Amino acid sequence: MTAKLKPCLITYMFLLSLFLLVIAGCARNSPPGNASATSSPAAASSNSASTSPGKPADSASEQTELLVSAAASLGEALKELVPKFQAAHPDIAVRLNLASSGSLQQQIEQGAPADLFVSAGAKQMKALADKQLTQSDLTKTLLTNDLVLVVPADSAASAVTAEDLTGSGFAKIAVGQPESVPAGMYAQQFLQKAGLWDTLLPKIVFAKDVRQVLTYVASGNVEAGLVYGSDAAGEPKVKVAMQVDPSAHDPIDYPAAVLAESAHPEQAKVFYDYLFTQEAGEVFVKYGFKLAGK
Repeated sequence: MTAKLKPCLITYMFLLSLFLLVIAGCARNSPPGNASATSSPAAASSNSASTSPGKPADSASEQTELLVSAAASLGEALKELVPKFQAAHPDIAVRLNLASSGSLQQQIEQGAPADLFVSAGAKQMKALADKQLTQSDLTKTLLTNDLVLVVPADSAASAVTAEDLTGSGFAKIAVGQPESVPAGMYAQQFLQKAGLWDTLLPKIVFAKDVRQVLTYVASGNVEAGLVYGSDAAGEPKVKVAMQVDPSAHDPIDYPAAVLAESAHPEQAKVFYDYLFTQEAGEVFVKYGFKLAGK
């Protein structure tokens, strides 16, 4: 009897072992039920937080960043305005890109990202408009300015005339690059109309933007420089020695525009509109600018 049961018992044990091995293999290859249950709700919660209005998971992730390319001469005024704007619009962050208007124009033409452009010259804005790089219905002159000759605050020079610049008392005169700096273009127009551009050329020190011209004069590295009235008003180390007749150069206008390729056109319009508010206007006037049309 025992001899007959022995083969059966061996077969039974073999089949049982095989069955257990199959069960163990399936268990290893199947995803644990608990892991699936914990990862799925987490993913759903994350997606919900990023899309559900009014319930941001992180306010920083919901903030839109605007890049504003603006003429260097606007730097101080805009640095005061941006925090005021952001306090009223915490969902919008504004980053400034300050340089000469011509340099900014070239950056935009070459595809550099920007949402708004505020130029110190109509020429640069028109060049972008001609290439359909601005929104025509969101382009308008924001400010105007004056061209002045400044000298170091401790200089004995005063009531200077254009002809005086040919004298020995003015060995170096700082001017912005006319090709890229609107203030330099206006200065060139003024000196050409006075018939002195070619005569004074050996004395002229060219600067990358109008703020650099101001720095050259304030530091005493040059005897005089042609800048905007707003620049002179904000620098105690210089004084105005001559007010240039506005008829001697093109009008000094500061147009602002939302760019056609703005990644955030709605938020860009909000900041654009803010620049024309009374609050912004008071800050611009504080820094020596004039409001367009006033």
